[in-house]
Amino acid sequence: METVVWSKPEDQRAGTPLLVMMHGYGTDESRMVRLFDYLPPEFTCAALRAPMPIGDHYGWFLLDYFLVNDFADVISATNAVHGWVNAVRGQHTSVSLMGYSQGMAMASTLLRLHPQAYASVVGLSGFVLNNELLALTDSFDPKPPFFWGRDKADLVINDDATAYTADWLEKNTLLTSRTYPGMGHAMSKAEMVDVSAFLRHYILR
Repeated sequence: METVVWSKPEDQRAGTPLLVMMHGYGTDESRMVRLFDYLPPEFTCAALRAPMPIGDHYGWFLLDYFLVNDFADVISATNAVHGWVNAVRGQHTSVSLMGYSQGMAMASTLLRLHPQAYASVVGLSGFVLNNELLALTDSFDPKPPFFWGRDKADLVINDDATAYTADWLEKNTLLTSRTYPGMGHAMSKAEMVDVSAFLRHYILR
């Protein structure tokens, strides 16, 4: 990855759990960097910038309102992130994923393609890709811990995507689901309290 912002200097990362953070469509890594102070300090956080220019910002793959995508672009992006993770994972005790909006689609796709590689996943105001090829290979034993936070009134993620995401998460993960009325298509401090508790329980215990 060309642009990565770390929560710790290089000499303080060894032996820590890594949290890889992926932003949403049409934004950049700064959206995730703002969360560093609200997450457990035991973690090293790495906020990645997506590779595809979207106007003055970035995205992981092209997307429209109906969340239609080119699966080849999805695979290219997830392979790039997984390759980067493999290059740094040796100095960390585990690797977890956090994705906001389109970043949640990235995080869940990485989990689906490499279920043994990631210790837990946090999905924020996002969705899981409804893709027949991915569904053919879905197999998790044991089920991975997954935190899903959202506002039920989020108007960005359409109803069909939300329904598929809820069904997929219930069937395939050890799910912690929380809703935050009034948050909209965003992230909140209250949500970060719950995310931190989730990460402490499943990764730091």
